[in-house]
Amino acid sequence: MTILILGLILWVGAHLFKRLMPAKRAELGTAGRGAVALALVVALALIIWGYRAADFIPVWNPPAFLTHLNNLLMVLAFWVFGSSAAKGAKAWPAYKTRHPQLLAVKIWATAHLLVNGDLASILLFGTMLGWAVSEVILINRAEPGWTPPPRAGRPTYIRLIVISTIMFVLVAGIHTWLGVIPFPN
Repeated sequence: MTILILGLILWVGAHLFKRLMPAKRAELGTAGRGAVALALVVALALIIWGYRAADFIPVWNPPAFLTHLNNLLMVLAFWVFGSSAAKGAKAWPAYKTRHPQLLAVKIWATAHLLVNGDLASILLFGTMLGWAVSEVILINRAEPGWTPPPRAGRPTYIRLIVISTIMFVLVAGIHTWLGVIPFPN
């Protein structure tokens, strides 16, 4: 569990560095981007290693029906994340919310908290949820003005439907390959 916690601390710290210490980050210039990127890669490796190696310590037993809600929320998370990807005009909700990618992380984390009742999962997904919430708050404080982008047309929505579906199938396949069946038995 220690490796997971170290990875989470590094992940949050590397992301919040720019927000909490903008002068220090600015001093690093372009080299700072590489250092932050390296810290994030190391953090991700530690998180994956720590999560996979963590003992299963049950905290609560999620009801089976939450698996359906988790899957629905995951499709929504892919949609929300992807809604910000188009250049210029954006699909819903990216034209309504300032931080669609962080919103997607919050949906992803909440979905996984619903179906994982062990301590390592609560640490991982709870920390990611808290990080995404704090990022939104800090960004909005630092940069209060926001102009919503224009709305995308039908072709963007069609691409987003296809991409969200493919991503859900791929991620469900990876989960299954790893032995974590994302569908009810």
